[in-house]
Amino acid sequence: MPDFLPTASLEMLRRRAELVAQVRAFFNSRGFLEVETPLLSQDTVVDRHLDPLPVTLFSDPRQPEKGQRLWLQTSPEFGMKRLLAAGATAIYQITRAFRGGETGPLHNPEFTMVEWYRVGDDYAAGMQLLGDLADEILGRGQPERISYRAAFLRYAQIDPFGDLPEPSSLGLPSGADRDMVLDYLLTTRVDPHLGHDRPTVLFDYPDSQSALARIRAENPPVAERFELYVRGMELANGYHELLDAAVLRQRNRESNQHRTVDRKYLLPEESRLLAAMQHGLPACCGCALGFDRLVMAATGAASLQDVMAFPIDRA
Repeated sequence: MPDFLPTASLEMLRRRAELVAQVRAFFNSRGFLEVETPLLSQDTVVDRHLDPLPVTLFSDPRQPEKGQRLWLQTSPEFGMKRLLAAGATAIYQITRAFRGGETGPLHNPEFTMVEWYRVGDDYAAGMQLLGDLADEILGRGQPERISYRAAFLRYAQIDPFGDLPEPSSLGLPSGADRDMVLDYLLTTRVDPHLGHDRPTVLFDYPDSQSALARIRAENPPVAERFELYVRGMELANGYHELLDAAVLRQRNRESNQHRTVDRKYLLPEESRLLAAMQHGLPACCGCALGFDRLVMAATGAASLQDVMAFPIDRA
């Protein structure tokens, strides 16, 4: 097949356009405002496992290698939360996002993301809104909900908050830390079982995997984070959002420390989001959904290449 042709059929691209319209209708009917925030920013999410693509903003086209370093956004989170701090109450966005080092059947460096936030929503309301969207788009009923711990006990016969197998017994490096072991077990032993009879929402992650979610003080403490799965594929990641700027600053520092251990480049720890949180970020719940994977789930497609016109090898 000539490489100028799309990898998705025109019929699939028409179905994709219909799903975009359905998503917009879902949020518009609930009073959400559709917004746009920058794809290119001096700020970026600081995460051990997310690798944003740097861009040099040059002023002199004769020296394109010299200029301010900006980042293509891994999600529109920072800009959208700044809008919440400015008074927005219910917002959503359908946008492009970029992540380095991610290519495969379920990954492409450039992809489409749906992200939304609603002020006043608590943890349960955030999961319910995600469930309503999944039900409306996929037509398979409300997702079942299962906690991270219960899913590990059921499918891996391991308590993720207790003793874990030695990394070497799993084929991991001997120096692999606890979260690396948990990620491996989740990917290989738990994920494949989720979302087959109907979509599944996995919730209450270990506090070490909180990202920008609040921590609920229990024994053991858990992150108020939830993810949506369909046919073993993760589609969405949501948080009862962290509001404390000091905690975010500390998490940024720790993430960069992990990135140093992983021999990755460091990311800017200060941001306009921190300033917005210090000003006052209202209590809210938010969620990010991979739209390309949603199209896969709705159509039964086996790969992102089947639902994208031009994935990275044809971009």
